[in-house]
Amino acid sequence: MNNQEQWTSKIGFILAAAGSAIGLGAIWKFPYVAGTSGGGAFFFIFLLFTFIVGLPLLLAEFAIGRSTQKEAITAYKIIVPASRWHWIGRLGVITCFILLSFYSVIGGWIILYLITNLTGQLLQVESGYSAYFEHIIANPYLVVGSQLLFIVVVIIVVAKGVQAGIEKANKYMMPALFILFLVLIVRSLTLEGAMEGVEFFLKPNFSNITSEAILYAMGQSFFSLSIGVSVMVTYSSYLSKKESLPNSAFSIVGLNVFIALLAGLAIFPATFSLGIEPAEGPGLLFVVLPAVFEQISLGGVFLSLFLGLFLFATLTSAFSMLEIIVASIIKDERQRRVKITWIVGFLILLFGIPSALSFGVLSEYTLFDKILFDQADYLVSNILMPLGVFLISIFVPLKMKKDVLKREIGGSIWFSVWFFLLKYVIPVVIIAVFLDVIGVY
Repeated sequence: MNNQEQWTSKIGFILAAAGSAIGLGAIWKFPYVAGTSGGGAFFFIFLLFTFIVGLPLLLAEFAIGRSTQKEAITAYKIIVPASRWHWIGRLGVITCFILLSFYSVIGGWIILYLITNLTGQLLQVESGYSAYFEHIIANPYLVVGSQLLFIVVVIIVVAKGVQAGIEKANKYMMPALFILFLVLIVRSLTLEGAMEGVEFFLKPNFSNITSEAILYAMGQSFFSLSIGVSVMVTYSSYLSKKESLPNSAFSIVGLNVFIALLAGLAIFPATFSLGIEPAEGPGLLFVVLPAVFEQISLGGVFLSLFLGLFLFATLTSAFSMLEIIVASIIKDERQRRVKITWIVGFLILLFGIPSALSFGVLSEYTLFDKILFDQADYLVSNILMPLGVFLISIFVPLKMKKDVLKREIGGSIWFSVWFFLLKYVIPVVIIAVFLDVIGVY
């Protein structure tokens, strides 16, 4: 008997995969990384990486997952038995564990902002939103308590499974988020001085681009597509054989880029109009959003709606991370899902507490001049994800049979282009970026 779970529809798969990708990657992280890494030039390089590197790799993970119909670790074992290639899947599981440990911290911040706004306190802050944000995230009881609440919500949904939990939640969350984003963009673009922010975001200026900014752009493209961490291998294993993998991949990449564009148009015009430094860092969104909604009629109501949907988008990313870890443990034994989900969820919470406290009581504890939160983020985005992606780009052309790949991807000219990029271009690009960053040439 096959206990493998399935998505009920192609749109369910696309929305879930896009939800994993769009989440914090596009809404929270993209604006602040772009703000600290060159604005329009960063966005341009991010687009190049997304379409030339990210899209082919997304398809590669799809091919691994659907051809085996198994979660990541087992998938690699099926393709190449009695080898160490399954460590690509294990690396993805480890990466998701670390990633969710600090993602849950940000999810907790959103919960705190949502609660304070619902009680009418947020838009009445007199000390300034930047100072208020620093005050909130420095309180150990608030950040750990909200992180716990976030993790519990994620556990409850993932414990329900693919169809009843993850797919159902995404069908309602993602469309509503698009609508609220458009409201925010309209207001941001009508603020005085907004065009300066639009120019910063959309007009490339390569004079300030550094090797590290290029690494960040590559890492962001991987981060925002959830590739290199086995998420898409596992998600695609739940997809029917009838669905087109290239069509699904293009849909997910298109949604991802569109949301990144919306995020930039919502944040940077307001940032420049309100005199906020675009290099604010991880707190950029939490400083800009209240300042914008404060100037809108019924701003508190709209801010609550946006924070609610922002929380949902964050949850969709978290669902995928926990699902990958849980699926790798339970295999096809669905009766173990609830117990394992709760155990893993609380282990992630414990591991993430130092990140939650790194803006307060642990702020003086640094590693390589980075606080623990930033170190976890850097490790995932700029080391573990690119490493996972590099290994996948070698594995698929080298170890998967071409007839299997053609059956999954399609045997058209598109397949030849995809295979060439995956085998000859992507590994070289990743190595070149790393060598440039460490100053080898």
